[in-house]
Amino acid sequence: MSDKNPNSKSLSYRDAGVDIDAGDQLVADIAPHAKRTRRSGADASLGGFGGLFDLRAAGFSDPILVAATDGVGTKLELAKQLGLHRGLGIDLVAMCANDILVQGAMPLFFLDYFATGKLEPTVAAEVVAGIADGCLEVECALIGGETAEMPGIYPAGSYDLAGFCVGAAERGTLLKPGMARAGDIAIALPSSGVHSNGYSLVRKIIEVTGADLAATAPGETNKTLGEALLTPTRLYQKAVNCALATGGVHGVVHVTGGGLIENPPRVYNDDLSLVLDLASNPLPPLFSWLQTAGNVETYELARTFNCGIGMLFFIAPDSADALLSALTEGPEPDAWVAGKLIERDTQPAVILHNSESWAS
Repeated sequence: MSDKNPNSKSLSYRDAGVDIDAGDQLVADIAPHAKRTRRSGADASLGGFGGLFDLRAAGFSDPILVAATDGVGTKLELAKQLGLHRGLGIDLVAMCANDILVQGAMPLFFLDYFATGKLEPTVAAEVVAGIADGCLEVECALIGGETAEMPGIYPAGSYDLAGFCVGAAERGTLLKPGMARAGDIAIALPSSGVHSNGYSLVRKIIEVTGADLAATAPGETNKTLGEALLTPTRLYQKAVNCALATGGVHGVVHVTGGGLIENPPRVYNDDLSLVLDLASNPLPPLFSWLQTAGNVETYELARTFNCGIGMLFFIAPDSADALLSALTEGPEPDAWVAGKLIERDTQPAVILHNSESWAS
């Protein structure tokens, strides 16, 4: 008996919802963006079964590899709503590369995963262009990726992103948890905005308040609320390079999910507490708006968002002035002293000092 149905037409992958031609066109469209990210150790060409990287050509003699993977969370939904996609590519690189930087390693190469229900090549190319933008900023090669068209898994018009970054440091130079000491000074670097965490709460605040995303953003004159909320995550390679060259750094914190409450303790032991002085720098207007519009308590705000602090350095007291000067005179003119580490008794791991300064 034949399995062929004589009454049915010949089926193709396109009939199943997958457009191979669109995928091929996308590869052609994004190839120039990958080439923009060429660096020593990688030619950043696409099309092979795997990307290659030559550590020796990159200048390493005895390297330890450091890998990180992440996504951009539900910021995707806000970007889709506003039709602004390129910044998400920068976000994707930043979320991974910053995690590598805080360990004292330098990002070397990046791969992305783009999954969608129906491939829209223009949107996908915009995202990948943003990925290349981010890779260029941290001198990281985009050496490959995957675009998956999966009808039935994702609805048409939706997509998801994941990023994978590998970096390296010479053996013996990595920053490890537990190096920070009582008395270390916490130097803060400003964030560019909400970055890529807490967007489920952001979107809930927009929903319950009916906020107009086209209205002028708090504290801005030529940026809408929607644009401010989609500002890409900052990349901190130059700042970390500066700090490591200055010396005395005992720990670096990338303030991501968990905000200012859960991230700092990841680099110091449980016999220490961070006293974070909230009066050391004003709460940025965008976060003040989120706090007021959502009636968010200070602790919850600090546990959900970066609240204007994208990165923290823990530095020996006798090196703090030198680092602050190097940062403010170099890549981070707005860096500031935000607190210090103390011996912990019954206090929490992070103490929010002068919390009334954030009162809405």
